[in-house]
Amino acid sequence: MKGVVAVLILLLFIPASAYAEAVAAHGSKGVTSSNTMVVPYTLDDRDRLIRVEARMDALDKRMDGLDKRMDSLKADMDKKFDQLMTFMLWGFGILFGGMGILMTTVIWDRRTALAPAIRKNKELEERGDKMERSLKNLEAGYSSITEVLKRAGLL
Repeated sequence: MKGVVAVLILLLFIPASAYAEAVAAHGSKGVTSSNTMVVPYTLDDRDRLIRVEARMDALDKRMDGLDKRMDSLKADMDKKFDQLMTFMLWGFGILFGGMGILMTTVIWDRRTALAPAIRKNKELEERGDKMERSLKNLEAGYSSITEVLKRAGLL
């Protein structure tokens, strides 16, 4: 029971203290003759509100300036990014083009370097075939090895 009474007293005390603060802050201006409360809005409050609105306008102007600046920075960044992409594309094009030229040169060089060896190999194979035929002819009844090799064109 004591707790309920304490809560009721506390609930009555809070609005009374708010009323006392309003009277203390604004003097007797906050109270009318019929003891009703008036909205505590003074000339100081109006002046303060005017200053706040002026600051808000100044902040809006600064924000507009910052928006324009950010837009110009974004445009500059887009331009730089496009330049970088163009540079990279040219760089990769030159790199892969050079690699293609290098591979073509290597393949061409291998072919030209191997051509004499292939030609010599064919000559040796043909000479070996002639030698084999000559030896078979020797078995067939020719008299001397030199005669057989001369006919084959090996001597």
